[in-house]
Amino acid sequence: MNDCLFCKIIAGEIPSSKVYEDDQVFAFRDINPQAPVHVLVVPKEHISSLNEVTAENAGAAAACLRAIPAIAAAEGLADGYRVITNCGADAGQTVMHLHFHLIGGRKLGEKIV
Repeated sequence: MNDCLFCKIIAGEIPSSKVYEDDQVFAFRDINPQAPVHVLVVPKEHISSLNEVTAENAGAAAACLRAIPAIAAAEGLADGYRVITNCGADAGQTVMHLHFHLIGGRKLGEKIV
């Protein structure tokens, strides 16, 4: 997508603080962290949201989920972490590119919001 912020970050057109990359996944630090560790894990393939995951592109989403434990370990989150994805404007999705928030580095508690 030509105007997608995350596609531009993946392409290197916009700088980011990369923490992980493989052939299907790109992960970088959130510019507005909600915890000491706040990493965005995105598929390199443009998928707008969970609503757009299909049999054909599910592998890209699964690759993100497979990468998250390795990223969490590299970030020192042995005591736990939270993974959140927002789907749609009412859920707070502001960039229409599927992404997972990996959050940790402090005790998060039971409430999600």
